[in-house]
Amino acid sequence: MPSTQSKSELVHALTIDVEDYFHVSAFSDVIKPADWEKWPSRVEKNTYQLLDIFEEAGVSCTFFVLGWVAERFPSLVEELSNRNHQIASHGYSHQLIYKQTPDVFREETHKSKILIEQIIQKPVLGYRAASYSITRNSLWALEILDELGFKWDSSIFPVHHDNYGVPNSPTSPYKIKLVSGNTITEFPLTSAKVLGLNIPAAGGGYFRQYPYALSRWLFNRASENQTRPLIFYLHPWEIDPDQPKVSGASLKSRFRHYTRLSKCASRLSRMLSDFKFGTVQDSLGSIHIDQEIHISDLA
Repeated sequence: MPSTQSKSELVHALTIDVEDYFHVSAFSDVIKPADWEKWPSRVEKNTYQLLDIFEEAGVSCTFFVLGWVAERFPSLVEELSNRNHQIASHGYSHQLIYKQTPDVFREETHKSKILIEQIIQKPVLGYRAASYSITRNSLWALEILDELGFKWDSSIFPVHHDNYGVPNSPTSPYKIKLVSGNTITEFPLTSAKVLGLNIPAAGGGYFRQYPYALSRWLFNRASENQTRPLIFYLHPWEIDPDQPKVSGASLKSRFRHYTRLSKCASRLSRMLSDFKFGTVQDSLGSIHIDQEIHISDLA
């Protein structure tokens, strides 16, 4: 049964994870957080380029801002908010949640939330985990998000993957009933059902690696011909083919990170013309969520 039904014109959610190229989990074996300051930052430049693309297309989006970035570039975060984009949290240190303790996760997430709220003078109600690392081994993080005042999350990818995924998650927005009795809304990352398998179709590396026609087909298929809201994501570094090259990472990690960076910006512009996008708030506001599951059903 579909988990949503239309209230008004359907809007897909356009999202950007605001982090730098040296933050990515794929490079964590060769670039430690203590060394981040040694790498030249390009997140400001790349994010402003994205802002220009969005302004030309006439769309607003949701920026999931990493606390580490907000701390160093508060004027960037303020500008995102001033341009009427939605601001959400991407945590503080871009560490995989299932490798953190609940206490560390709570402390870092609270720190990031308060930091961003002080910059934009608005409540931060949405969250996305680094590398979609809310999995069956870290569902406890949803309870902590609720404790900290978050109302919705977009961290669960309903696919099989070597680093993330909750394959039995619903694929449309739904509510999760927590052990506390409260609920949190989950907007899962987009996947399309093909030959019985959930194929990632949410953006990022998949968007760069697939031919554009395939990305467009998968996104349309996942939306069931524009009857279900979907979520699309990118990172600022994905439109930056001139970023410094990181040596020492695995061949797989380098392939995932560097493939077709030079084509990404033009593909993004095409995507924005082919589908109607807005913020997560816009997208959730265009539907009625009628599916609720208990958190234990995801385990």
